[in-house]
Amino acid sequence: MSLQRRTSLRSWFARNAAYHIYTAVLFTWTDYKTIFFPVLAFGSGTAPVQSSANFWNACIWVWWHLLLCNVSNQANSKNEDALNRPWRPLPSGRVSCSQAVALRKVMVAICIALSAVYGFGTIAFSSMIVFTTVLYDECGLARHPIGKNFCNICGYTAFQAGATLLLGGTRVLDQLSIAAVGLSGMIIFTTVQLQDFPDQAGDAAIGRVTFPIYAPEFSRVFTLVAMGSWSILLGRYWGIGVVSRCCLFAIGMLVGIRCFAYRTSAADTITYRMYNVWLMAAFLLPLHARRGILYI
Repeated sequence: MSLQRRTSLRSWFARNAAYHIYTAVLFTWTDYKTIFFPVLAFGSGTAPVQSSANFWNACIWVWWHLLLCNVSNQANSKNEDALNRPWRPLPSGRVSCSQAVALRKVMVAICIALSAVYGFGTIAFSSMIVFTTVLYDECGLARHPIGKNFCNICGYTAFQAGATLLLGGTRVLDQLSIAAVGLSGMIIFTTVQLQDFPDQAGDAAIGRVTFPIYAPEFSRVFTLVAMGSWSILLGRYWGIGVVSRCCLFAIGMLVGIRCFAYRTSAADTITYRMYNVWLMAAFLLPLHARRGILYI
């Protein structure tokens, strides 16, 4: 093969690789702040991290499963994304619906195979993510507020449990990790509606009934109360210091008050970003139980 031919092939491969990598990033872009980083923060605080190799294994495992969930979800939400996020791969024309459906099947095999490398525990949590993804996207639970929250809890806690196993380098979760995952599930169940407030127009367009659409006023009052209550309960449960409790409560109440008082889509987007800051702080609290770092 001539040098010119080899150079041309390398250039072609580089362009296509860059195109597909960028497509994968677009699929997952909105969930780095909502799933990827909070899950790694949770696992790092709960496990905690045993080595840099464990950390990178957790990053790889979480990212591939995040891609699976996003491909599956976006394969069924092209019309919604055309309103809310037209830059995503399907509405922007980078990927067709049939290609997304095919990719979803491939992603299931990749995620299960990847989990098999790490052990039975991660296979179980990977299977749980796949199962809840099917319930959410294929069985219609995404269109019901309780069903949607149920899938969010199961999927999110499976992400957390899998990341905790990999970060800690263990085969089973200890009692502290189980308690942390259980608390996380309850937090997500009672506060995850914050992600739905900015997307009400798109959800209504496709007939999806979320908590904010079903109960516009009550959902905001409930969120205000939930954010304040969780901020107090988590501080007491994990035994952190007075100053740390006050900081957690201040951020939580700021999120709750903003949710209640500022109701435009742009304001809800900012509130949701602030919620994710609070969530990451809450997910790091188990580290105090391990290392005793928040006595102030």
